[in-house]
Amino acid sequence: MTAAWPPHDLSLLPAHAGARLVGRAWMPDRGPTVVTVRDGAVVDVGGTIATVRDLTEHRHPVALLSATEGAVLGTVEELAANTPPDDRDPQRPWLLSPVDLHVVKAAGVTFAVSLLERIIEERAHGDPAAAVRIRGEVEDVVGATIGAVRPGSEEAARLKDDFVLRGWWSQYLEVGIGPDAEIFTKAPVLSTVGPLVDVGVLGSSEWSNPEPEVVLAVSSRGTVVGATIGNDVNLRDIEGRSALLLGRAKDNNASAALGPFIRLFDEGFSLDDVAAAEVSLTIEGVDGFRLDDRSDMAQLTRDPRDLVAQTIGSHHAYPDGFVLYLGTMFSPTADRDAPGSGFTHHADDVVTISTPTLGALVNRVRPAHLVEPWSFGIADLFRSLQDRDGARSR
Repeated sequence: MTAAWPPHDLSLLPAHAGARLVGRAWMPDRGPTVVTVRDGAVVDVGGTIATVRDLTEHRHPVALLSATEGAVLGTVEELAANTPPDDRDPQRPWLLSPVDLHVVKAAGVTFAVSLLERIIEERAHGDPAAAVRIRGEVEDVVGATIGAVRPGSEEAARLKDDFVLRGWWSQYLEVGIGPDAEIFTKAPVLSTVGPLVDVGVLGSSEWSNPEPEVVLAVSSRGTVVGATIGNDVNLRDIEGRSALLLGRAKDNNASAALGPFIRLFDEGFSLDDVAAAEVSLTIEGVDGFRLDDRSDMAQLTRDPRDLVAQTIGSHHAYPDGFVLYLGTMFSPTADRDAPGSGFTHHADDVVTISTPTLGALVNRVRPAHLVEPWSFGIADLFRSLQDRDGARSR
């Protein structure tokens, strides 16, 4: 079976019908608007809540969202069907990424599996064929001990000393078991893409992966107000050549996907549910290739609260809040093409990331220079809001 685009009979919504969801939709007459989902219908609440940032900054976001009325734009299925750019009717609304003015941050090397893979990338200098041999070496030396070590602990410090004596110390071990997490800026404000559009990889990359992750929505006060699904698209060959190429590997056109909606925390959904989630991944290629995997959030080596605390505090403020990718344990090693070459994306792969509590994020993979152009920036958002306010006052 080959990948169908757009996918047929796909539900984007969480399994829990009472989930409090917020997102964004593009309105042909005025640009992006804030939406919620009620009984399967997409409701425009942008007349009261100007941006998703305003909602996540509110002291009681669930109460505000629940009390806000608005016009029905259609069903989730109808807006989803109009979202893929190839067949989109520009006169009807479509879904966007659920974040706007939030800074887009990401945590790296937060699972033991991903730690080992980063070490392998580094030692292989981005060569997927060399990684096969090195993987066995690395797992023999460090694989049995890394997963049980609490980052920043005395045990971690002793393990570091042992690795130094072996000549095996790595910058990835530093952030994997050291006291300081790897927190980086993944993408510019307003550049994230939502469901049912293309994600971008550099055409020059020969070793690219999706990274299925849970993403937290955090206010300027450091309060985690909700969560969504993310694809932290990664170019393993480029990052493997040098960690200083992280920006090149991570930040390209459409390389940060989020959605389909942010689920707000309430009496039925909390950060503990996020920490216990199992994130499923399916990759389907036009060549008939299929890969199924999962990322078990319970295997995070750092508590999500610690990752948030290391991102925001007296050392760093985010006046509009931020979203934080929590990391992934997904590092596929199965050969897709030639023996020993490992897995890499092909153009037109369809990637589905899902979890029952948050729904499904579905994207197609394309070269970064061929995806739908990003042209709507912060100044455009401000003008859109001003025009909307002016229209209401007339």
